[in-house]
Amino acid sequence: MTDTRIRSVAIVGGGTAGWMAAASLAKFLKKMDCQIQLIESEQIGTIGVGEATIPPIMDFIKVLGIDENDLVRRTMATFKLGIQFKDWTRIGHSYFHPFGQTGFEMEGIPFSAYWLKMLQLGKASRLEDYSLQAAAAEKGKFMRPVKAPNTPLEKITYALHFDAGLFARYLRSYAEARGVIRTEGKVKHVLLRPEDGFIESLTLESGERIEADLYIDCTGFRGLLIEEAMKTGYEDWSRWLPCNRAAAVPSERTGAPPSHTLATALDAGWQWRIPLQHRVGNGYVYCSDFAGDAEAQEALLTNLEGKALADPLLLRFTTGRRRKFWNKNCVALGLSAGFLEPLESTSIHLIQRGLAVLLKFFPDRNFEPADIDRYNKMFVFEYERIRDFLLLHYTQNERQDTAFWRHCRTIAMPDSLQEKIDLFRGYGRILREDTELFPIQSWLYIFTGQNILPRGYDPMADILDTQKIQANLDDIRLVIRRCADAMPMHQDFIDRNCSAF
Repeated sequence: MTDTRIRSVAIVGGGTAGWMAAASLAKFLKKMDCQIQLIESEQIGTIGVGEATIPPIMDFIKVLGIDENDLVRRTMATFKLGIQFKDWTRIGHSYFHPFGQTGFEMEGIPFSAYWLKMLQLGKASRLEDYSLQAAAAEKGKFMRPVKAPNTPLEKITYALHFDAGLFARYLRSYAEARGVIRTEGKVKHVLLRPEDGFIESLTLESGERIEADLYIDCTGFRGLLIEEAMKTGYEDWSRWLPCNRAAAVPSERTGAPPSHTLATALDAGWQWRIPLQHRVGNGYVYCSDFAGDAEAQEALLTNLEGKALADPLLLRFTTGRRRKFWNKNCVALGLSAGFLEPLESTSIHLIQRGLAVLLKFFPDRNFEPADIDRYNKMFVFEYERIRDFLLLHYTQNERQDTAFWRHCRTIAMPDSLQEKIDLFRGYGRILREDTELFPIQSWLYIFTGQNILPRGYDPMADILDTQKIQANLDDIRLVIRRCADAMPMHQDFIDRNCSAF
């Protein structure tokens, strides 16, 4: 029987994507006698500004067997319970998108259904009052889940803010300790097999030739393998997500770090603020049709809480995705695969997801087309659903104060998002399909946070006795408030468990 197992993998590009790939493959392929090599050049900088994550990152850390406190210390990390959106609906308005559970179902009726009913009757408070993560973030508090039966303290859901450069360095140490070979150098030439277009080898500027069975492209927007060599094609989504620039700058901390990310809508886009143990990460994502680079950098610097620690870094991008994420014997991860702006902190998750699904469909040297097709279909769906979720923030708001926001209100939405909106505007229905990333409650927070309310409510909510609903809502709010009050301050938790200082 012919041995067709993958014996070698070449990862081109380091940074977050490259070293996440190296760490994962080193962990899961350790018994396959497969050589993993990562090629990167210190002369090529990495973007490294995406510092906020979502809860699946904790699964990534756990499955690799990484000590969470050690990682937090060495990446200057803080904890994240969600995202606060300021000035998105209208100037002066704010709402929160928390992680974790909100409320609970009653007699099979979802929380969203009976909460919307009571909201229309004027008998329910804001959605955030029923989420421990939202309540804790509002008070600047944090803790990990603890044993506390029948309370939400057992199910605290969280993610991390970390220094992306330090995270990549941490994973590099992890991967190299498990046999990954790092090669310093730039790829000068990519040789394709003339008979089928598969990558045959890479030639570095030093003249070294590298051959592998499987190639992973982590070369950023350039897409050195997937695009420049293999001409895979790119689907431009600028008509839906018009922001095409970002200015990023670190600043000094001015106080205790909040346990959430802040996203503030500005005149031509939005600004992120991400607290770390040693600094604050800031960036202005904007559309060059409505703000010049100098104007955007000035706006960013004006809106810092602390002193800037460097000059702003200017980034240019085109939102969208590769037409294929996996082409023949090449898989693109990170910015090589596509770019969806970091409004909901999905960039690192898409790397993680790409690796998880690659391992599920891990090939041999036959590279079965059906597996590759399924992988690509899954990721088209993933990217499109995240695109829709991001687009909802832009198109459904009350802002008409600048040309950018007036333009956003005219964007023609894809059918998949229009259906979501139409279903919600009727009876508040939200459907989660297949492997869609964002759960029902996430859509509910963005819909209601941006003042999108249904004309009615789910008729099935009338099964429930209104007085019982009211009692349950009151009880949930009380429990949430007491649990949040009992939690330590975010900085105190870090100081006791995982301070870098």
